Amino acid sequence: MARLDFKLPDVGEGVTEGEIVEWFVAVGDSVAEDDPMVEVMTDKATVTIGAPCEGRVERICFEVGAVAQVGQVILTLESKPDSDPDSARRSSLPPAAAVGQIRNQVPGAALFQGPPPASAPVAKPLATPAVRRLAQELGVDLGQISPSRTDGRVTAVEVRAAATGEQTPAAFEERQPIVGIRRAIAERMHRSKTTAAHFTFVEECDASALVQLRERLAPKADRRGIRLTYLPFIVKAVADALPNHPVLNAAVDERSHELIYKKYYNIGVATATESGLMVPVVHQVDRLSLFELAARIERLSQSARDGTIAPEDLRGSTFTVTSLGKRGGLLATPILHHPELGILGVHRIKDKPVVRDGKITVGKVMLLSLSLDHRIIDGHVGAEFAYDVIETLENPERLVDEEP
Repeated sequence: MARLDFKLPDVGEGVTEGEIVEWFVAVGDSVAEDDPMVEVMTDKATVTIGAPCEGRVERICFEVGAVAQVGQVILTLESKPDSDPDSARRSSLPPAAAVGQIRNQVPGAALFQGPPPASAPVAKPLATPAVRRLAQELGVDLGQISPSRTDGRVTAVEVRAAATGEQTPAAFEERQPIVGIRRAIAERMHRSKTTAAHFTFVEECDASALVQLRERLAPKADRRGIRLTYLPFIVKAVADALPNHPVLNAAVDERSHELIYKKYYNIGVATATESGLMVPVVHQVDRLSLFELAARIERLSQSARDGTIAPEDLRGSTFTVTSLGKRGGLLATPILHHPELGILGVHRIKDKPVVRDGKITVGKVMLLSLSLDHRIIDGHVGAEFAYDVIETLENPERLVDEEP
């Protein structure tokens, strides 16, 4: 048999590395040409890579959760006598065989279903000489202990617990690797919080007129097959206000220390999925009617939840809106979608006392929380933008150019 070192292929679009999120094969498995071998997540998409030829898996070079560079050997195959390993080495098929699609379930989630398999005893468990001596005195086999420490070392507490039959805290814990989309979310959130100087401006919005307008337009939207929520009104109000406050539609180039003013209005709409929070992007919001915007948001959000959203629909946002809907709570402080400079949090509409014409009455009130990057945006600049958005939402008829 000939040996083939299979390297992580270039899946295009400038991708330089990929995270191993699931292996479909194990050492010793036989594979046919194009059988799925590994699932890899890049910063563009999740891809499945097939076998370049028929053979047997000799070695797997990266564990789940590890990051491999394009061109690094990730797996070694022993090809069948009738296979052509030289052709497989020359083949440009791996990129084409990699099917890029965002999944609606964290890739590799099958690894976590059900109880984890029992750890196989190792020939020489990690332990200090003192712990080994204690285990010998108590007649405990270190190989039968599942260590709780991340470095795999067995502790004296675990040895004594094994000797008395007691269960250690590790027996009541379950470890799951943070991989796939969840790992990408964690890294982006951490980068945003450690890069931008977050501050949040909060104000009330009397949404009574907005509630009435939506109730009036909803039946017309239904007849067109469109579900009209409050979100399109809010996204459109944001897009209408941004031209008057261009710094909120800008981004920071951290490498060159430059501010990039963007003269297009692509609004990201944070969407909860089973994989975690994703941000589909509605491009050129300022060119869409209210009903067109509602249909676009519904389509993108559903495709994100289904796991069928195209990678280009997750890129290019200039500002983000996040809404928790009925679960919006009283207040939250959204985290910026780096490298953007602003994100608007929308909270639940509640019946609250409001003052109109000097009289107290019951109104529909919601809180808006605007998080900004204080490195670039001063407090009064953010407040002026927020009040422009609120003024539009309190007079929402201006969002409807003509009666749909």
